[in-house]
Amino acid sequence: MINIQLHNDCPATDTIVPNQFIDRFMPSANGEFVKVYLYLLRCIHSHASNCTISEIADKFNNTEMDIQRALRYWQKEGLLSLEETADGKLCGIGLLPFPEDSTDTEEASSSPAPSAVSPKETPASAAGENVSGSQPVNLPQEPQIRHYTLDEIAEFQKNPDIQEMLFVVETYIRHPFSENDINTILFWHEDLHFSAELIVYLVEYCVSKGHTNLRYLNKVALAWHEKKITSVEQAKSEAAVRSKAYYAVMKAFGITGRNLIDSETAMIRKWTKEYAFDLSLIQEACARTISSTGQSSFSYADSILTSWYNDKVHSLEDVKRLDATHQQKKKERAAVKANAAASPKKNNFNNFESRENDYKSLEAMLLNSPIRS
Repeated sequence: MINIQLHNDCPATDTIVPNQFIDRFMPSANGEFVKVYLYLLRCIHSHASNCTISEIADKFNNTEMDIQRALRYWQKEGLLSLEETADGKLCGIGLLPFPEDSTDTEEASSSPAPSAVSPKETPASAAGENVSGSQPVNLPQEPQIRHYTLDEIAEFQKNPDIQEMLFVVETYIRHPFSENDINTILFWHEDLHFSAELIVYLVEYCVSKGHTNLRYLNKVALAWHEKKITSVEQAKSEAAVRSKAYYAVMKAFGITGRNLIDSETAMIRKWTKEYAFDLSLIQEACARTISSTGQSSFSYADSILTSWYNDKVHSLEDVKRLDATHQQKKKERAAVKANAAASPKKNNFNNFESRENDYKSLEAMLLNSPIRS
């Protein structure tokens, strides 16, 4: 095999990645989690001491929940400290020294940790080593995957429903299960309390989107668990919202290069579920929002759709009738205003009732009257 020579012809500012991270932590970590840690290193080395979860999510085209999972993972590995306010809001992220490992090589053990914050220091007190979010974010703890023994797995497989479920899932993903795969699927069943039917639908849904990796499937499972999805019907409803309304709104608003944040998807869910509006109404509201504000304001679109909901609007024809009524009232108000401006204002002079005497008759009477001496 030919050796590949590595060289660098592109001078640039550098971000130092410690060897310990590459050797000990990177191989076993999810690729998305690695991206987040490397980005935090880059922020530290560029002295960018402030950022938000939303900004990091946009950077990697992920959801805020994905970024929160990555932060929790590195906290669990002992590489980050997460500072929270009294009410549980994230307010700071600190890079910690690497945990000692007796198996480290001499080179790795002598490598300095980048911008490390000592355990006694809080991220807020370590200058230049704190990444604090301008908008605090809750970091709820998510369930962790258990590792079952072979005897426990064999006991589970005695259940005909679980046995059939495992067979169907293995058929969908088209490769033999590893021990971790089985632990992950049993985690969905035992800890997330997914039924066998829901697990099969989860796998079927992800495979239809071109994803067979169990890491990706677990990500979807955790998202469903957070949204209290416990049945196939709820999962189908959620999938329908995301696949139709979700992308229809993104297209109508011209949003590219990022996913919608939780508050935005919550509004879409309200429009489609609570208000039961079809896509044509939602798209019309988005178009009017852009026309009126020049930007993709979800709150403005929500105000339009809420007013339509209160006015019992169910179709675009209802919107047209509502617009016509509004225009008619507008014309009537304008006419009243114009008439008020045209009519003379009353004052003391205009209120005086003038007399209507015949001055010629008066003159004749005076001329014909006898002159008294």
